[in-house]
Amino acid sequence: MKFFVDTADTNDIRELAETGLLDGVTTNPSLIHKAGRDFLDVVKEICAIVPGPVSAEVVALDHETMMKEAETLRKIADNVAVKVPLTLDGLKTCRKLTGDGTMVNVTLCFSANQALLAAKAGATFVSPFVGRHDDVGFDGMQLISDIRLIYDNYDFATEILVASVRHPIHVLESAKLGADVATMPPAVIRQLVKHPLTDKGIEGFLADWAKTGQKIS
Repeated sequence: MKFFVDTADTNDIRELAETGLLDGVTTNPSLIHKAGRDFLDVVKEICAIVPGPVSAEVVALDHETMMKEAETLRKIADNVAVKVPLTLDGLKTCRKLTGDGTMVNVTLCFSANQALLAAKAGATFVSPFVGRHDDVGFDGMQLISDIRLIYDNYDFATEILVASVRHPIHVLESAKLGADVATMPPAVIRQLVKHPLTDKGIEGFLADWAKTGQKIS
């Protein structure tokens, strides 16, 4: 499963990219607002840090203006994935952009039917929001399971990009269900590493090593 980080903080992106485990980045208008920087400058900087897909979202609601915004975004770098909302105009824009060879991330997906439409529109990625789905009393993981089944039934190439990830269990369950990508806040990626028994084991090994009085270098 690919790991994307969901942030517009270039310091976090650079630090995580240095691990070699980061496959891409997702941004959205809320994350850009939080970063407090110029949108196009941030996307350009991120694309230079991470060679994988970098999602940059249009903010228009009509197809014609979406295409104009997408034209600006895809000129930034070859690894920009234009992010469009799961609406009829968004799907129309998706079809046009992917037909031109541009990566497209169809976002704000909350049903398997919506995901089916995104795949038929040629989306590179579809982003089901599992955390927000859970928040309103639905099962986010069941949504991933349903989308995986439908995509496998028809051999769709669209990748399932699990979004609105809140904790490591979302990542674990997504991986078990065969999701292609999980995009996570930096804190969740760092949580994946942590386990109390790992920490305890390191502490014990280092204590015993100190008793030997030896050095490796």
